[in-house]
Amino acid sequence: MYKQVKRQRSEEAALVAIASMQKTRTIPLSEDLALEAADLSLEHKLAMADAIVLATARQSNATLYTSDADFEGIEGTVVLVRKS
Repeated sequence: MYKQVKRQRSEEAALVAIASMQKTRTIPLSEDLALEAADLSLEHKLAMADAIVLATARQSNATLYTSDADFEGIEGTVVLVRKS
């Protein structure tokens, strides 16, 4: 994250992004979460990493905001944000 933001914007913006990330919580990849992700991967033809993100959002009752077109058509948890 730091590298990408620094490359695209500035070191100051990258440090702000990292500070924001440090305020978040980490959710461990449990067996239950991994199994749900595997099912979602098969159901929606998602890469396993994307399916883990989706399963985590669903188990956390969170909305997943993404610009990743692979999530297009998945209803409920996902809000697809178009790149401008």
